[in-house]
Amino acid sequence: MSPRAPRPATVPADRLARPRIRQALRTVRLLVGCYAALSVLTLGAVVLLRDHPGTVTDAVWVRTVIVVVTSLLMVSFAARTARGHGRSYLRLRVASAVMVAVIAAVVVLPGAFPAWLKIEQGACGVLLAGVVLFANGARVRAVFAGR
Repeated sequence: MSPRAPRPATVPADRLARPRIRQALRTVRLLVGCYAALSVLTLGAVVLLRDHPGTVTDAVWVRTVIVVVTSLLMVSFAARTARGHGRSYLRLRVASAVMVAVIAAVVVLPGAFPAWLKIEQGACGVLLAGVVLFANGARVRAVFAGR
């Protein structure tokens, strides 16, 4: 049995230049950018409403800060993926799928968060579900698998 040759860290530019791949990666970057923008705006609203304990709880503070940090990491993953970095592509796929699952739990579990945050998280979930769909599409997967 011979050892496998290591896969290159970066996808060749000619494969990334295919119109459908470019469009899919552009859509992923747009969706992740909207997720990050919504997350930052929500944190801004939390800061502005900090004196309203019924609206902004400790759990809201923790959740919004975590979401902003993860959204900014995902912006980095999406940008590097669009440049052909294989590890960033894997990170994007995993992070977006995990975040969709976590957001679903936040939205459906009673009591932990106020309704306004659940609505915002639902919107984030919709954006990230689009990321999951586009990033896991057969064509994009094939480009990063080296086919």
